[in-house]
Amino acid sequence: MHCTKMQGLGNDYLYFYGLPENPSEVSKKLSDRHFGVGSDGMITIEPSKIADFKMRIFNADGSEAKMCGNGIRCVGKYVYDKGYTDKKHLKIETLSGIKTLDLAADCCGVIRSASVDMGKVTVCDPVTLSVCGENVTCTPVDVGNPHAVVFVNDAEKAPLYTLGAAMEKHEYFKDGVNVEFVSVTGANSLRMRVWERGSGVTMACGTGACAAAAAACAAGYCEKDIPITVTLDGGDLSINVKDDGSVIMTGPAKTVCEIEVLL
Repeated sequence: MHCTKMQGLGNDYLYFYGLPENPSEVSKKLSDRHFGVGSDGMITIEPSKIADFKMRIFNADGSEAKMCGNGIRCVGKYVYDKGYTDKKHLKIETLSGIKTLDLAADCCGVIRSASVDMGKVTVCDPVTLSVCGENVTCTPVDVGNPHAVVFVNDAEKAPLYTLGAAMEKHEYFKDGVNVEFVSVTGANSLRMRVWERGSGVTMACGTGACAAAAAACAAGYCEKDIPITVTLDGGDLSINVKDDGSVIMTGPAKTVCEIEVLL
């Protein structure tokens, strides 16, 4: 089968047009960075009855995610660059609802970036949980998928592999959670590192950046209606949290290679 490897700030997925049989198992097999192609998971693209296209996201462990911010930008690039559409304003069906994309092309007509209307984000009151023998205060945020934002002094030193891994499966989050460690680095600028549910440490998480920005606005660290720069391991995303609670995410989308895979 043919697939395309793409990445948004190093958050890399394998993209299929169509749905392979046993997609969870295919994602587990191909995502392995030693015995497979290597990726954070697999994203499939299909026609939709209620939008322009439908995407499904399968994590590296085979679990299915509802939404992926970096992934959906690459979906827009995929369908435009490959000629499945000539539209630069797209509606994409996801398990967390229909998301709207605006694609930006270079002088050669190749899509380089996309802005995504992520819809309204729900920021809950902070909670303090017992994790790994210590009390950790986090802000639960719903971006169509669950997040726990932990504000720290220095995100570079975030305990991703210990606290991050433990919080993902904490009993407070019944369906698991993505964990973001965030430090405030300036006026409307954040540094974020992430442990993603089902994938572990990744270079970037688009929905996580939206969650971090929304939580920072709720806590008074950042201002709404002004672009917030969220710096991740793979680069920067621009996040704009609107007064009505909706969030616009803008960032790059790149093709890595085309691959023929044996399943």
